Amino acid sequence: MKEKISITTLKNLNLPKKTLPAPIKKVVKLAQAKKGEQIIVLELKELTSFTDYFIIMHGQSERQILAIYEHIETELKKINLRPLGVEGVSHAEWVLMDYGDFIVHIFSRQAREYYSLEKLWGDAPRAVWK
Repeated sequence: MKEKISITTLKNLNLPKKTLPAPIKKVVKLAQAKKGEQIIVLELKELTSFTDYFIIMHGQSERQILAIYEHIETELKKINLRPLGVEGVSHAEWVLMDYGDFIVHIFSRQAREYYSLEKLWGDAPRAVWK
């Protein structure tokens, strides 16, 4: 059985929220508007070449996960940001939205605990919203 993760017990590599790019801040606000939970931004610039940031959160139900996804996609289109790809919408356990410079992960609570991206990328600087 996988060990349950706790964001607060992870190695704290503080990423100042004010230094985040505007699109990242916008995604966080959009997720908060739909009650996305335990939002965390990981800065991966120095750790990987495929993206600069992960934005990770979870929702309480399939309906909420889809509402968060739809809200983010709709509002970012208004500022001409369109995902390069979207996966997981049909099952809504883990919706992944790839915007190139950043990737949005919207999990169910169970899927988030199982995949534990925060632990996998434990050395990444992070900003946490409770």
